[in-house]
Amino acid sequence: MIAWSIEAALASGLFDRVIVSTDDAKIAAIAQEYGAQIPFERPAELADDFTPTRAVINHAIEWFEAEGMIIEQLCCIYATAPFVRPEALIESRKILTDNDAVDFVFAAATFPFPVQRALVRSATGGVAMMSPEHGQTRSQDLPEAFHDSGQFYWGRRDAFIAGQPMFSEKSLPYMLDRLSVQDIDTPEDWEVAEALFRLRLDA
Repeated sequence: MIAWSIEAALASGLFDRVIVSTDDAKIAAIAQEYGAQIPFERPAELADDFTPTRAVINHAIEWFEAEGMIIEQLCCIYATAPFVRPEALIESRKILTDNDAVDFVFAAATFPFPVQRALVRSATGGVAMMSPEHGQTRSQDLPEAFHDSGQFYWGRRDAFIAGQPMFSEKSLPYMLDRLSVQDIDTPEDWEVAEALFRLRLDA
């Protein structure tokens, strides 16, 4: 699966280095087979299931800067983003480059249904509206919401290192259609991704 992300990054022609941060020898071998570089082994303290992505990104920045590399912009592409396209990387990077006041540009997609009408389990096991004030609001009258699609994150070096929030007034979304979005964390996610892939091939 990681091959899709590597190949999209290489095909975009945007990057001086396409690297994979990992502590797993098998993943490293696959990444190198598809053209990525493994300049370092990710430290153990950054390789558990709870390590935030920002810590991994900043470690990579600091490693390269210690080697004398000057970094101004970078892009984090998730390994579990099989639908990432070179065109999306190129277009989203242009948004960042053309807007000096913007720190981050991230891939996003709209929700298929108004999030204001979401339901949650109540303490008694029943259901309750997450936003009860919208219980009688027509869905077409609610503002469209979108979500981080978990594909890629462009950003400026200083914003990453300073710990600036990814989602703020200084961030812009790069909107994807819903057929281009499927994060993969579970076997069910994988099945959905396969179905979407077949649908895209038939389109």
